Amino acid sequence: MRIKSALISVSNKEKLNDILKVLKKFNIKLISSGGTYKKIKSLGYKCVEVTDFTGFPEILDGRVKTLHPKIHSGILYKRQKKSHKKVIKKFNFESIDLVVTNFYPFDKTIKQTRNHKKIIENIDIGGPTLARAAAKNYEDVVVITKIKHYKKLVDELNFFKGKTSLQFREKMSQEAFFETASYDSIIFNYFSRFSEEKIPEKLFVKANLIHKLRYGENPHQFGAIYGNEEEFKIKKLHGKELSYNNYNDIFACLSLAKTLPKNRGTVIVKHANPSGVSIENDHLKSYFSAMYCDPISAFGGIVACNYKVSLKIAKEIIKNYYEVIIANGFDKKAIKLLKNKKNLRLIDATKVKSEKYNKIVSTMNSLLVQTNDNEVFDKNNFKVVSKIKPSKKLMEQLIFSFNVCRSVKSNAIVISQNNKTLGIGSGQPSRLDSCKIAIEKMKKFKKFNNKNPIVAASDAFFPFVDGIESLVQSGITAIIQPHGSIKDKEIIKFANDMGIVLIFSKSRHFRH
Repeated sequence: MRIKSALISVSNKEKLNDILKVLKKFNIKLISSGGTYKKIKSLGYKCVEVTDFTGFPEILDGRVKTLHPKIHSGILYKRQKKSHKKVIKKFNFESIDLVVTNFYPFDKTIKQTRNHKKIIENIDIGGPTLARAAAKNYEDVVVITKIKHYKKLVDELNFFKGKTSLQFREKMSQEAFFETASYDSIIFNYFSRFSEEKIPEKLFVKANLIHKLRYGENPHQFGAIYGNEEEFKIKKLHGKELSYNNYNDIFACLSLAKTLPKNRGTVIVKHANPSGVSIENDHLKSYFSAMYCDPISAFGGIVACNYKVSLKIAKEIIKNYYEVIIANGFDKKAIKLLKNKKNLRLIDATKVKSEKYNKIVSTMNSLLVQTNDNEVFDKNNFKVVSKIKPSKKLMEQLIFSFNVCRSVKSNAIVISQNNKTLGIGSGQPSRLDSCKIAIEKMKKFKKFNNKNPIVAASDAFFPFVDGIESLVQSGITAIIQPHGSIKDKEIIKFANDMGIVLIFSKSRHFRH
């Protein structure tokens, strides 16, 4: 069926001329309103204004323009159905065979203003209604809701000489429903901000494809990353494409690095687990302290520096093999040097912020959702339960260890000294085994001294004395852990008998 008339109502008027030329070529009648009508006329094309088409004026400050039976009957009627044709003829209506529309940019509006009334006025009604109507009747009507599809429309009309294929109409219908669903989800999420419900009855997630990945965790799996392109602040400066596993490690790296004091922290991650973490004013010392915690595991990992990488640091980093280097910017000379490694990915995370995002895991056709565990710790989160009290400096060291611990997969044990990790035990079914691994790594690489106290953190309580006993026997003199075990009194007694500092956290920090 040849397209005889087209209704065009767009908020974004870019590249309109691309389709207007082909519509004129096939003598397709144009119908439009408001700013779109003025734009079409300014480009030199004939166009019928909606008010003239319907015989009814725009009302309610422009809220009602295209919401008219003549418009929606022309879109929705089934061309081959006799009863529909009879109604169209009775009311002297005519078909609308093509709808081109895009919506008021509600997502941009909520970023630009907090004026609720202005935000409400930028909820598009007519555009999504036109799109849904045309998409529903795709057997007879074409709907275009994205500027990037203008070229496809032009190609279809030229190839089929003023007509379109059913396959194309069906695909554009799918795209239209994607747009309306996405648009409504943004509005829903805006209104949900005013709700006091932490767990809403329904969850709508709007995510656009950012990158197709070469594969998932393994070559036989498909992989992709979705999100909001405007809010995706991970900027790749160099190197081959990022993989699924790379992104997993990058997120693990950044979630920890962004909690460390600014311009001082280095994190090295391997398989989504920290292998070394350090805080130092001297950036080179910070990098070495993180790397030497476990140099074997660091090989092939990811480095995150919450400071700018200088040429001096780049010269040392490049001596080891890393998949990705993340930093809050790179000196020009540092980038030039690092780019000598063709496949090394360089990520600028300057604009990435540590915010309270929801963590979503998709599995078995369901979504597992929780808020992120990224609260900033202070002394109110903890309680000293041992007879010996920690100094301010020792308390800071314990909190550093505990902060790292919540980024390590459970069961997690972190041993540290002088704001650097010495041994990390992760992902063991037994907490005692995690203790043994952390102690073994500390002893293996021997990057500690006997002048300052060595401390340990556990992401959950010790169910028995054996775990804390193994730590004390290895030289640990202060321990921080969540409370909650029926053996808490035994743990406290053991700490007092051994003369060590014991701090209880008021919250547990598992990471599975």
